[in-house]
Amino acid sequence: MAAEILIRGLETADHDSALELFLQPRCIWGTLRLPHDSRDDLRKRLENPDGNHHSIVAVTGGQVVGLVTLVRSTGRRAHAGAIGMFVHDDFQGQGIGRRLLDACIDLAENWLGLTRIELDVFTDNVPAIALYERCGFEREGTARHYALREGVLVDAFFMARVKRSA
Repeated sequence: MAAEILIRGLETADHDSALELFLQPRCIWGTLRLPHDSRDDLRKRLENPDGNHHSIVAVTGGQVVGLVTLVRSTGRRAHAGAIGMFVHDDFQGQGIGRRLLDACIDLAENWLGLTRIELDVFTDNVPAIALYERCGFEREGTARHYALREGVLVDAFFMARVKRSA
């Protein structure tokens, strides 16, 4: 990594840069984002999160190059949270995803008291699966024909990291 990467909470000043991240081809390929999403709709989502949403970004040179969001569950599932994460196409393979995931796990387990972190990932997203497994996530099941991507129904793994009591 040539430039310094700062990991911190998402700020209002980051919204324009984060919008570009949402529209990256690999983000659309690897998530449930749709191509040609309206920047106005995406901006509304960024500007109006509820109190259970926590977003952490990776920033370099004023540009958001990665984002992870943790959504804490409520009620009887208040011990759990779900994450979604992506890294800018031009910055993949540089350890940014790992740094974002480590920061998110720390927030979830050591500050919010969560004992279960969940995610879903397309079964053909090999680099993401490898990262999640290195960070303690385990495959819990497979959703067949989970989502339509480029005209083909693709499967996804349900994965979770469960913090064990000491």
